Amino acid sequence: MTNDLERRLAVSLLLLRLSLGLVMMVWAFDKILNPGHGAAVFESFYGLSGIGEIADSHDRHRSSTARRSFPAGAARTWTYGAVLLMHGVTTLVSWSAYLQPLKNILFFAAWPMLAGLIALFLLRHEDRIASLGGRAGGRESG
Repeated sequence: MTNDLERRLAVSLLLLRLSLGLVMMVWAFDKILNPGHGAAVFESFYGLSGIGEIADSHDRHRSSTARRSFPAGAARTWTYGAVLLMHGVTTLVSWSAYLQPLKNILFFAAWPMLAGLIALFLLRHEDRIASLGGRAGGRESG
């Protein structure tokens, strides 16, 4: 790749990582500040009352490390993969919301986010600017 193309790709990946990380942080803050919201979503969309609070609490503890490390570009293979997996699962299990698009229009924002997470994962070795996951000019070891 030419130096100009490498620079533009690296800047694009940085912006993609930071913007996707921002959305993930806002969602995490919602879980912390409004824990009943996750339970209400589980009950409303999946018909699972009581499960939402347990899953929300489990998710808050289990995924907080990946969500904090993701915007920093730390351990890119693992954090990008974990965030991609978490978001991919929640996007796919929300399939019933896509059957009524005009009623659940905000659910469709999950698809471009999923595409961005896939692109970032596939190009993770090129994501070098302000990244704790690898050397500025080299490849990540993990």
